[in-house]
Amino acid sequence: MSAREQGPPVLWLGGPPAAGKTTVARLIARQHGLRWYNGEAHTWEHRDRALAAGHTWAVRWEALPRAERWTGPTARLLAMSLHHERGAMIADDLRALPASPATIAEGTPVTPPVAGDRERALWLLPTPDVQRERLLSRGMSPRDGAFRLYRSLLTEIENQVEAYGARSLRVDGSRSAAETAAEVEAAFAGALAEGPSAATAAERRELLRYGNRALVSQHEQFFARPWAPPPPPDAALVFACECGEKGCTEDVELPFAGFPRPPEPGSAPVLAPGHEAPVWPGGPAGSAPVDRPGPARPVSSPD
Repeated sequence: MSAREQGPPVLWLGGPPAAGKTTVARLIARQHGLRWYNGEAHTWEHRDRALAAGHTWAVRWEALPRAERWTGPTARLLAMSLHHERGAMIADDLRALPASPATIAEGTPVTPPVAGDRERALWLLPTPDVQRERLLSRGMSPRDGAFRLYRSLLTEIENQVEAYGARSLRVDGSRSAAETAAEVEAAFAGALAEGPSAATAAERRELLRYGNRALVSQHEQFFARPWAPPPPPDAALVFACECGEKGCTEDVELPFAGFPRPPEPGSAPVLAPGHEAPVWPGGPAGSAPVDRPGPARPVSSPD
């Protein structure tokens, strides 16, 4: 299945957790005026689709007490993660996007059969040592079921990439995020030249809001579930500065509950100190920026 049948041209970036997909995709999207599609941000939408379809493992995961969801054999954890099922859902999401600009889509469920076009797809494959170090730095423990699942996904994805002869880039810890992004850019040089890309700061601002809004939606959907704990009052997320200037890589930490509410035309931009934003296309002028707050504790990652 390929998302190129409809919707925008897509650059696919896959790999297991802790490969650096999100960091690289955000850098490339902001530099080239692309839409950034983050597969993780759509986790709960995809789980709801699977529940509506009566998917056995989705129903079982939702019914389990939270303490038991990360227990049991790794094969069961993999099945309940919906790793293979979610790839098709990502393709559906991409077909529903506007035809322009091009999209860089990243996520662990991005697999070679979903991406299709070899020249528009690449997988970041960390060495086992690099992945382990990164997972530990996130506060995970080898005793955690999630840790076991993420380690198994590295093997699962490596095997599929090899079986399909797909392109990959080994992440061995010797490159910075910017250097890795530069190698990915080189691999996608032809597709990036084809575009289309956002041409103005206002258009880039729209794309940045799309990515930021997806992060807010992800957390709102998590905390809305009947078994979820109440959100911490100081929970914060890291958002992209919405100034829309090409080359801006500034981020803004902001409580996700205080993120500007829709509709977007006229809503306040999220800006790094000293940055200004163009008016939303079709929206009123004079929107006040959202000030950067003081330090806040980031919200924990959803299950």
